[in-house]
Amino acid sequence: MRSRLLPLLIVLMAGVLLALGFPLAASQAASQQQRVVVDRIDDTTRFAALAQYVTARDEQTAVDSADDERLHTLRTELTRYKELYGIDAGVFYRDRTAMAAAPADWKVPDEGELFDAYNSALLGRRTHDPRQVWPWQTRKLAIASPIVRDGDVVAVVVTDSPTGALRSRILHGWLLLAAGELAAMAIAVLFAVRLTAWVLLPVATLDRVTHDIATGRMKSRVGTAGGPPELRRLVRSFNEMADNVEEVLDQQRAFVADASHQLRNPLAALLLRIELLGLELPDGHDEAEAVKEEGHRLAQVLDDLLGLALAERSGSHLAVTDLAALARTRSAAWRPVADQAGISVEFTVEGEDSEDRGGESAGESAEERAALKVTGWADAVALSSALDAVIDNAIKFTPRGEAVHVRVAADDQRTAISVADSGPGLTDEELARIGDRFWRSARHQNVHGSGLGLSIARALLSQGGGAISYGRRDPHGLEVILTVPRTAPVGV
Repeated sequence: MRSRLLPLLIVLMAGVLLALGFPLAASQAASQQQRVVVDRIDDTTRFAALAQYVTARDEQTAVDSADDERLHTLRTELTRYKELYGIDAGVFYRDRTAMAAAPADWKVPDEGELFDAYNSALLGRRTHDPRQVWPWQTRKLAIASPIVRDGDVVAVVVTDSPTGALRSRILHGWLLLAAGELAAMAIAVLFAVRLTAWVLLPVATLDRVTHDIATGRMKSRVGTAGGPPELRRLVRSFNEMADNVEEVLDQQRAFVADASHQLRNPLAALLLRIELLGLELPDGHDEAEAVKEEGHRLAQVLDDLLGLALAERSGSHLAVTDLAALARTRSAAWRPVADQAGISVEFTVEGEDSEDRGGESAGESAEERAALKVTGWADAVALSSALDAVIDNAIKFTPRGEAVHVRVAADDQRTAISVADSGPGLTDEELARIGDRFWRSARHQNVHGSGLGLSIARALLSQGGGAISYGRRDPHGLEVILTVPRTAPVGV
């Protein structure tokens, strides 16, 4: 969620800054140009004042000495203006002939901005708002002012200014503006990061605690944290909900445990009475034996229910455990049962501290067995009980003459104990349901058991952050994999 919210905030803030930056940049460029325009208007106004009293060509055929002096002054001023500022300037009559110009051969073109400004001035309108010059353009800035005598426009003063300095000032202002925008963006990003962290802190904690509860750690709660008031109320409501759920589950487990325990004594007395009753029946009556068998099966179900309730209620005591030694011990403990059923139990270890080894040999020394060490974080008692349930289940479904394979393997993250049988295996639909309470395949209804063994194993493993998974074994059979973390879980 952080990866989605943070870019969204950054994009929104960047959009706001750009929305403010572009108009500000345009306004800044317009302000710089307006300063140049006002300065050029002042210059054209001064030249127009000098040319105001220069006699028009159609008023006399010869120029007197005073008029000649005024015209000389005008030409001198235009020439000095051109030399000093590098700006073309001139005074042109209505027919576009030059009264005075710098350079001397400069003329009004037949088209372009200068031509438009000249024509506008002939109509009595002074240039005041020319087209905006941008830093990437190399055009000049044309300004024209009319010279009015007796109410008529007799000539026009025009200037054609290079825009290099103007474009440089605009670009410099834009760079400062961009630097300010970048600084504001950096501050906005820091603000967005802090805001996102503040908003999502309760969400991240809720996600972690929800995962803990979903994996069986019902005692997990969300501690007091910052964040918006709505999320803080959500945290309080979540903790209240978790307390209520835990209380309901505790009551349910307590009921199952109490019912299982309380029913065992009446059931034992009932079985004893049935056995005594069977002694009184004449030979050939098998109903008593069938009732006794069903009674023993009911007792087994009650025992398994009690075991499941205790497994779900018991807390885990996690520690670094030698899983290779634990699995080896449990495999050896089940060998007598397997031998009685005509089945072998083969044990294999793979891990960081050992090479891939085959089944244990009778001549293997204690030192060699101790070298086969693969560790993980687990509750040794709970994992032993879960492994017992899995090996017991594997022995039940393995045909005589076949083997149950117990293998320990590890990688950087987890340690796995796999138990693979050589039985008929399960279909895809059955694999999806295996581990459900009281579920048994329709093909295996006659096999002794209550359908709670794998549920108990899952409950025991989940207490310590472990997991149980199922898969097919080639060419046939079922593989059950118990996994525990190699590093300490959070909070341990």
